[in-house]
Amino acid sequence: MARNVARAINPPSHPGSYNRSFLSASPLAEAAIARDLADYAGAVITDDEEEEESDSSTVRPINNGESLHSLAGSYRRPSFIASTSRGTVVPHHLEPERLSHREREQIFEEERRLLSDNHIIRTDHAPDASAGLQHKISGLFSSRKGSVSASDASSGIHGDQRNRTAVTETTSLLGAENHRAVEEEIDRKWEEAVVAGLIQTSWRREAQVIGTYAAPLMLTFVLQYSLTVSSVFAIGRLGTKELGAVSLASMTANITGYAVYQGLATSLDTLCAQAYGSGKKKLVGLQLQRMVYFLWLSTIPIALTWFFADHILLKIIPDREVAVLAGQYLKIVLLGTPGYACFESGKRYVQAQGLFSASLYVLIFCAPLNALMNWLFVWKFEWGYIGAPIAVAITDTLLPICLFLYVYFVAGSECWNGFTWRALHNWGPMIRLALPGLMMIEAECLAFEILTLASSYLGTGPLAAQSILSTVSSLTFQIPFPLSIAGSTRIANLIGATLVGAAKTSAKVSMSGAVIVGVFNMILLSALRSYIPRLFTSDEEVVGLVAQVLPLCAAFQLFDALAANCNGIFRGLGRQEIGGYVQLFCYYAVAMPISFGTTFGLGWGLPGLWSGVAIALGLVSLIESIFLSQVDWQRSVDEAITRNAMA
Repeated sequence: MARNVARAINPPSHPGSYNRSFLSASPLAEAAIARDLADYAGAVITDDEEEEESDSSTVRPINNGESLHSLAGSYRRPSFIASTSRGTVVPHHLEPERLSHREREQIFEEERRLLSDNHIIRTDHAPDASAGLQHKISGLFSSRKGSVSASDASSGIHGDQRNRTAVTETTSLLGAENHRAVEEEIDRKWEEAVVAGLIQTSWRREAQVIGTYAAPLMLTFVLQYSLTVSSVFAIGRLGTKELGAVSLASMTANITGYAVYQGLATSLDTLCAQAYGSGKKKLVGLQLQRMVYFLWLSTIPIALTWFFADHILLKIIPDREVAVLAGQYLKIVLLGTPGYACFESGKRYVQAQGLFSASLYVLIFCAPLNALMNWLFVWKFEWGYIGAPIAVAITDTLLPICLFLYVYFVAGSECWNGFTWRALHNWGPMIRLALPGLMMIEAECLAFEILTLASSYLGTGPLAAQSILSTVSSLTFQIPFPLSIAGSTRIANLIGATLVGAAKTSAKVSMSGAVIVGVFNMILLSALRSYIPRLFTSDEEVVGLVAQVLPLCAAFQLFDALAANCNGIFRGLGRQEIGGYVQLFCYYAVAMPISFGTTFGLGWGLPGLWSGVAIALGLVSLIESIFLSQVDWQRSVDEAITRNAMA
């Protein structure tokens, strides 16, 4: 989540170095990394690390000052793990990121495809995706030495191609010089085409790219949220009080625990990425250790809060039995908090290296296992209510273990150099960077969780119904939000290449996708309003309440999707603060007063709670759409040019 520019750290020793300069928006992070680098310089560097840094210099340079219009200019990785079930409010800033070798290949391939779409280069033979970068770039130019394609001749920008040695299907690409020559030639064609205004895109191309980005993200988000859904499913049929208690316990855990871990760990989005960008990869492991120790220390007040949660909730919640059950849930889930803290830190560790698939693979294994354990413990072993929190605690412990196995056996271990006492020093900058993230995550989390607390004053039935409604609405949100991330990624990359027209086309495609998704969710919830609640509970009162409010939830699905997509476009433009503050205003200044006024003042009950949310989301989508129609796209391009020039 995060962005801006400052001074370069440890600039590359030569233009082709993989250790490109890394721009930072945070003087705190800059100072912290500089201090770590000073310590690092005195440490013993292994032969493997020296070889690794030497080898890295052969990687194609991107955004190093030579390629001012590269797609990497404002690069955003097409992946992100939601901080909470509705991760849209937080207006924090992305730092420029160091690219992994795989990401560089992806950017190179996107440039090649756009050149081909615009008939600037030829692709006589379709590249084999499994053959690697060297095979992908074969066949890009004419197969006859010195020949020029019709498109080259008509473009007027490739006249000197006749004087160059053409790369053909029969040309050996095994040598580094030929490999580099082809890359430099495509770089040259790309730069000339962008400057000449020849690069255009199509709706089909943008739909293909955004769809490719969004599909794995949707799977990741649904799997992650299924960790919560499984408990609600398993406990729902035990009774109304149990269903209400798990909702109350989840809300308390989010506000007082999980949001704290997630917010504090956001500082690693800057620190790990900058440590990786410094070229001294072992510093990434150092930052990971610091954060794990810090989060474990933070677990002490969290543990005290959860252990005595039943006594605290009894003073807030009118139903004593529900408060006691919620406290019991939190006592058991507490056992998994050290593992959850490790996983939140570990996610940033692998993400800084561009290994976003690691979290997906871990969730592909752990999410179904979590669902299975919920069924086994609650129903098969007949442990009842306590079976669900036991499954959650085990899952939270397994998540970092599985991530460790991925790093050890698959990828990511090069940034780890063992445990060190240095991890107990230089905590100040990390904590100062973590506190703003904590505040923003908490603000985001409270905006929706507070409705659950309010529903407890309506009775056990409405509390149970609120649990189902919030679960369903959050689950449907896991589709438009990843789509907005995919759109944000594509728009930011096109802005970095100064392709304003293409970026606007991508934004239109993303907006159209949001409309389709929103309408789909609306139809789905409306058509199944009588069936969905029965998946969670057999209590007729709760089923009736959910069926009554679901049409209202269905009505704002379009607004929800549009609001998420508008925020994605703002993030791509580097203007995310607009969307962040619009949402904070609408949720707290509009949604909360309306929800409480209609629920308790007018006596609307549970529909009143959701009416405020519906109005706020409609207002968010309207205001942000107006902002987008007036936003200065050229400003974002100018900022990208400045970044590239400084890099």
